[in-house]
Amino acid sequence: QVRLVESGGGSVQTGGSLRLSCALSGPTDNTYCMAWFRQVPGEEREGVAVIGSDGSTDYANSVKGRFTISRDNAKNTLYLQMNNLKSEDTARYYCATAEWWTDSVDEYTYWGQGTQVNVSS
Repeated sequence: QVRLVESGGGSVQTGGSLRLSCALSGPTDNTYCMAWFRQVPGEEREGVAVIGSDGSTDYANSVKGRFTISRDNAKNTLYLQMNNLKSEDTARYYCATAEWWTDSVDEYTYWGQGTQVNVSS
């Protein structure tokens, strides 16, 4: 059973930075694609960034140039470096894995419990 545990969330002011981590344990055979999603209460979960095991990446337009996704396959850890944070980045952030390259939330198999990010002015 794959288990994902996020950490690194917290409260920051506008313009600040945070680095989220996601530790993956269990079988990793079907974790080609890893991603960060975020969700605000009452809204749908949205994709933030995706990374394949080959290092290819994709980002939501709203975070391009500010967020960087990376993964350390040796440590089975996914990261999200978030710079120049805005109030609209406030959400609960989740990491997830998928067997193939996808940005569709429905195709992600395993999910963490999430970590809260609050950005205030």
